[in-house]
Amino acid sequence: MSAPLVVTGATGQLGRLVLQSLLKQVPAGQLVAAMRSPEKAQDLAALGIQVRRADYDRPETLLEAFRGAGRVLLISSSELGKRFAQHRAAIDAAKAAGVQLLAYTSLLRAGTSPLPLGLEHRQTEDYLQASGLPFALLRNSWYTENYMASIPPALQHGVFLGSAGEGKIASAARADYAEAAAAVLLKPDQAGRVYELAGDSAYTLAGLAAEVARQAGKPVAYQNLPEAEYQAILIGAGLPEPVARLLAESDTGAAQGGLFDDSHALSRLIGRPTTPMATSVAEALKG
Repeated sequence: MSAPLVVTGATGQLGRLVLQSLLKQVPAGQLVAAMRSPEKAQDLAALGIQVRRADYDRPETLLEAFRGAGRVLLISSSELGKRFAQHRAAIDAAKAAGVQLLAYTSLLRAGTSPLPLGLEHRQTEDYLQASGLPFALLRNSWYTENYMASIPPALQHGVFLGSAGEGKIASAARADYAEAAAAVLLKPDQAGRVYELAGDSAYTLAGLAAEVARQAGKPVAYQNLPEAEYQAILIGAGLPEPVARLLAESDTGAAQGGLFDDSHALSRLIGRPTTPMATSVAEALKG
């Protein structure tokens, strides 16, 4: 494989992990780290990775970032409400640049997901399908890390809050999804592949609270709240309203089965078991 591999959002948490995984198998000079602010990627450039500006809101930078690329990993934007327009610009640029494959990080069962988060992913997938560009879909379930920030207040107050009810959550560590993305970029014959990616085992938020209590040696109970009340508490804790709404709505979606999958496609793709929730809890408690 001689044409460069491009990773967008390369200075984000997932992007950096994807590049770390690729570096184990690909020379640094064959990798392109694309991001809005190249000045934040001096460490990547020092490794020999090509660094290019790629601003989803400036299409001309996307076309330049994808120039000569063989495969591109389009990591979904974090700007809620703007994401489809941004993804559309990236897809158009990839097609104009003659990219051979675009892999997109979508949401688990995006076509039918009860999570409102799924709308912009569905729009992006539909646009990709209509574009004629060869593509692969990495439909990711939840990152276990999404819940780890709730551990300190849970230990402080003895209660873990949420709105997921008894919904089973098949999450995996961010590093697991990063390895999967790297694998798809390197495997042959990926055009048209759709991967439903989730952790090998699932848990409820009550189970997560019990695991935190077990490892910390302190009582922690799970308290299920109506979505609006949970959102208000998150805003009161300092989260921006869009983020609080996203987390509360996603919990409600989880209660409807939106974050559960038992196909084990992720562990097959990365060739090892996914990271257990208990391991992520242990790492969070150390930190």
